[in-house]
Amino acid sequence: MNVLDLFSGIGGFSLGLERAGMRTVAFCEIDPFCRRVLAKHWPGVPCFNDVRSLTAERLAADGISVDAICGGFPCQDISWAGNGDGIEGDRSGLWKEYARIIGELRPRFVAVENVTALLSRGLGVVLGDLAALGYDAEWQDVSAEDIGAPHPRSRVWIVAYPSGQGLEGLWCSRRIEAEIADACRVNDAANAAFIARLHRMGKRGLRTVIDGGVERPSWAGQQWPETQPLLYRVDDGLPDRVDRTSALGNAVVPQIPEIIGRAIMRAAR
Repeated sequence: MNVLDLFSGIGGFSLGLERAGMRTVAFCEIDPFCRRVLAKHWPGVPCFNDVRSLTAERLAADGISVDAICGGFPCQDISWAGNGDGIEGDRSGLWKEYARIIGELRPRFVAVENVTALLSRGLGVVLGDLAALGYDAEWQDVSAEDIGAPHPRSRVWIVAYPSGQGLEGLWCSRRIEAEIADACRVNDAANAAFIARLHRMGKRGLRTVIDGGVERPSWAGQQWPETQPLLYRVDDGLPDRVDRTSALGNAVVPQIPEIIGRAIMRAAR
């Protein structure tokens, strides 16, 4: 299944979907640092630089066919930490470009990510635009902590598909819980190694929680200052470190798109 990855960042969405058996055929990312990261890890995949100029004709001219579209459109105007302009803001308003591309390409599946503030600051617009294009949608709040990461990073994940395809329940809570449990089992060894490494580094506050019979790393009080990069908030001569921190802050946890990808591949079959 060929994927077009919009607002790609450093490729977290594609990494997860490819683990599920999908194939990224094009990226679209405007940030120069992120584009270099994508070029390093996906050297043969074209990367367009502006979603506003990306069209179905342009993709077709490059011989790119698309079965699914994924992407987390900008959250700055939606986030509670942002300016409050909402989904019509200059940056979060790029959702309209995402919707336009969906309408032009008519993919079999669409996967969208954003902060949970979207639930009260624009989810109706997103669902309304998808419905106007003839797509049904399901959405869930899934956090990084759900799949064993030591931080919450709670996000809304939307999966959409053309109406009348009989795909209802593709992204339902029961299936998500089963997929998360499976993902945690797969990640048990990695989590154990992660905990051991942190203990060797002398990190404080680490604890292990039991959730559904699965051990997951967590942190007392949900605060992890010890894990933050060493940024001194002055010009320390290491701008690349700042770029990496920003890119990671905007990235998605790949295990969640992997769960979505497996659900999509199962539905496609």
